Amino acid sequence: MAYELGPQDLEPLLLGGAFFGSGGGGTVESARHLAAHFRKGDYYPRETVNVVTVEEASGPDALGDAVMVAYLGAPEAINSATYPTGPVLAVQSVQERLAAQGRKLAYIAPPESGALGFSVACLVAAKLGLAVIDADGAGRAVPSLPMLTYAAREIDPRPAYLVSQGGLNVELNVTPRHSHTSGGTSHQRDVSAIVEQMIRPIVGDPEFNQFGGLAMWVMTPAELGGAMPIRGTLTRALTLGRALGAGRVRNVPQMIAWLAEHGGLSARAISEPGELVSAKVDTSGGFDVGKIGIKAGQHTYTVVYQNESLIAWDSRRPQPIVLAPDSVAYFVEGDGQSIFTNGDLVMEDGSLNPVVGKRKVTLIGWEAEAPLTVPDGLILESFLELLEPLGYLGPYVPVGKLQSSPLRGELS
Repeated sequence: MAYELGPQDLEPLLLGGAFFGSGGGGTVESARHLAAHFRKGDYYPRETVNVVTVEEASGPDALGDAVMVAYLGAPEAINSATYPTGPVLAVQSVQERLAAQGRKLAYIAPPESGALGFSVACLVAAKLGLAVIDADGAGRAVPSLPMLTYAAREIDPRPAYLVSQGGLNVELNVTPRHSHTSGGTSHQRDVSAIVEQMIRPIVGDPEFNQFGGLAMWVMTPAELGGAMPIRGTLTRALTLGRALGAGRVRNVPQMIAWLAEHGGLSARAISEPGELVSAKVDTSGGFDVGKIGIKAGQHTYTVVYQNESLIAWDSRRPQPIVLAPDSVAYFVEGDGQSIFTNGDLVMEDGSLNPVVGKRKVTLIGWEAEAPLTVPDGLILESFLELLEPLGYLGPYVPVGKLQSSPLRGELS
């Protein structure tokens, strides 16, 4: 059922989105910076945005096509943005292309679950008078385009635009082998990877300053249902953010209970409560790549991330405690903000965020949405390929099995 969001809703939306982003999806800081300027005036002609379901955007009363829009790049760099200029310009380019074909753009599709992904989708929609779809391409945040359901569904990537905050507009044209069709299945599985390889050097150019606005994967109403099987994720994030703000989720047991009751997720604490003790980060090619260490008694937990958290280890166990595409989030106890992304925990100089201090931090993990774990599928294979250079060469093992199965060689 459609509903309306206003400026007061962006704070809970971005906090809930940050939790579901598996350590990534843009920082709370960057999303909050953009949200602070969402008010009717010279830039925004309105300060409300309509949210619609996939069924409404793909049914007989659909108003037009949809396009995915996002900021792509290093979270620390995106923190400087005041308005979503690059994404807005990218979507306007799509509008112009569709208009020339006698088509109309009506909907914005968020790329992923995350503070920035949801915030940017809403802000671009408000700026351009479009609606936001209550769904996304992963149910978590992801480091690369082939990990999204839009890619797995083989939606034609043309037209696709990458635009800097300064207005430099780059059209990415990956033409299928047979220009009059969308190409063969095996070829289309490679298209999103090729686009990804094109984008990363571009955002690394000084003109882009490590980030840009991306509009890609235009979907007709007939294509939308198959391309967005993971639904209700924006509402899920908004509802969690409101529960956090109202003080109904103040500790790990309450969070796990909320996720089961309202999110349909079987989450669990995969670490003991501990203190942040170390961080290492390097920003290049549009990625923040690093490690975060948490010390809890005899355990040292290490989260390895590439913008998003991909693998976590316990020093007293011989195998990982969570593997992507499964999600892992930080929950910080005590007064103040309880949800942080990797980019929020690590400062620009590589030091730990002093706001967290000695407060206890717990890692919470849950299994990925089913479309992300299809055996031999594009999404799962893309995650496993990314885990290889991080030192993991094994198969995908769900977090529940990692936690519940007895392990040979486990230290006592």
